[in-house]
Amino acid sequence: MRFKRSAGVLVHPTSLPGSYGIGELGKEAFSFIDLLVECGQSLWQILPLGPTGYGDSPYACFSALAGNPLLIGLDQLVEEGDVDPEDLAQASEFPVDRVDFGPVISFKYAILRRAARTFRETADQKRRAAFDRFCRENADWLDDFALFMALKDAHGGAVWNTWERGLVLREPDVMEAWRERLDESVFAQHYYQFQFFKQWAALKAYANDNGIQIVGDIPIFVAYDSVDVWAHPEVFYLDEDLLPTEVAGVPPDYFSPTGQLWGNPLYRWDAMAEGGYTWWVRRFSQTLATVDIVRLDHFRGFAAYWAVPAGEPTAINGEWRKGPSVEFFTAIRDALGELPIIAEDLGHITDDVLELREAFSLPGMNVLQFAFATDAGNPYLPHNLRNNAVIYTGTHDNDTTMGWYATREGSELENCLEYVGPTDEPINWALIRLAYRSVADLAITPLQDVLGLGTEARMNTPGKFGNNWSWRFKLEDVKPFHRTRLNTMALAYGRKEPEKKQERPKWM
Repeated sequence: MRFKRSAGVLVHPTSLPGSYGIGELGKEAFSFIDLLVECGQSLWQILPLGPTGYGDSPYACFSALAGNPLLIGLDQLVEEGDVDPEDLAQASEFPVDRVDFGPVISFKYAILRRAARTFRETADQKRRAAFDRFCRENADWLDDFALFMALKDAHGGAVWNTWERGLVLREPDVMEAWRERLDESVFAQHYYQFQFFKQWAALKAYANDNGIQIVGDIPIFVAYDSVDVWAHPEVFYLDEDLLPTEVAGVPPDYFSPTGQLWGNPLYRWDAMAEGGYTWWVRRFSQTLATVDIVRLDHFRGFAAYWAVPAGEPTAINGEWRKGPSVEFFTAIRDALGELPIIAEDLGHITDDVLELREAFSLPGMNVLQFAFATDAGNPYLPHNLRNNAVIYTGTHDNDTTMGWYATREGSELENCLEYVGPTDEPINWALIRLAYRSVADLAITPLQDVLGLGTEARMNTPGKFGNNWSWRFKLEDVKPFHRTRLNTMALAYGRKEPEKKQERPKWM
């Protein structure tokens, strides 16, 4: 699918400003939309919106369909009468430049639990009807998710396969007994999702009304400790104890002699195909109700994926398996129409991956930080790009451009300087200009690169545990200079339509 030539900014909602330790879907999020408009942008790229678990990674969520309650705007709950303002006035002083997840989780869930009880006891007929309607319309995933999260709380956060056998095997009478026992907790989980999706829908509508499309993210794999595996074990490679028999990763390469062992359970694509890929259709449908464009993570895994026997210490002893390929995307398209997908095709890409991408006219990703390690034939250099593509200065997994540049040396540094050419611009602006002037239809820049920040502002370092996903900014960090420069560049390189001048009345 071809997209209109445009520009955007990459920043996850957790990085937004706010008073309660983490970005929320409140007034600051709406102000951020205004900021994007002022900067001449028409895309806002985010990371997965799901509820995060141990490690706080949005790529390891408890559900592929649910929203993250930590993003719920508390001020809106005050306005609706579910939260007492005094509870927020007593909030601890949270850092403004990062998310301190432990204290934030404790604080917000305490507030949200009280809000759920208040809503259940005092909500008027109109609000309760809206809640009931949401629960009915989403019952196919919401009921399982609410029980799953309530059970995790009741078991001290333990992984689901350690629960009592009747719950592990989802025996109906056992599940119903626990559902009644955990009634208040289950109701609270329904309430969190109701509030999340209501607030997100309002924010997305405001973005769309102001010419901003939201680019979301679907990770190809799901976490083992998720409702997706607990509720649908038949579509994963699991043994009789419901433990993975083989897991996901990528093979050894130039960057990693032992490969990357991700550990996610692998799909039984044959079983999914027999069911018409209904789980995936529901996943795409849910995501496309919350965003306008989907970045499909690890796209090459749909052509072929690396399978590693469970228990291996590294990803070395794996093997390539054929993915669902054309059949899969045809099923999704037949169910949902044309696919507004960006294929994350970074890394070692083979002909079968390119053929799959081309079969559905999907734009691929190109990252400028990868462009200068070789010669003029490097596929990520702007002169080698095609129109139906997305160009980035970096991604959430890269260092910031300033941090990256500070560690360049030798031929890579020389190649970069020669390609950029004589300039008085800092390297972050020089690469943003390269991206904007390229032929790629979409150009997306992490906000950290717009602000010219160093490694301290990096969002994620793959393979490193701790201190990831925590970066935040303040709206005042984006100075008039940044806004004017982005807007001017978007106009100069055809990524924003010029504002039409009002014609003077004939009598003037």
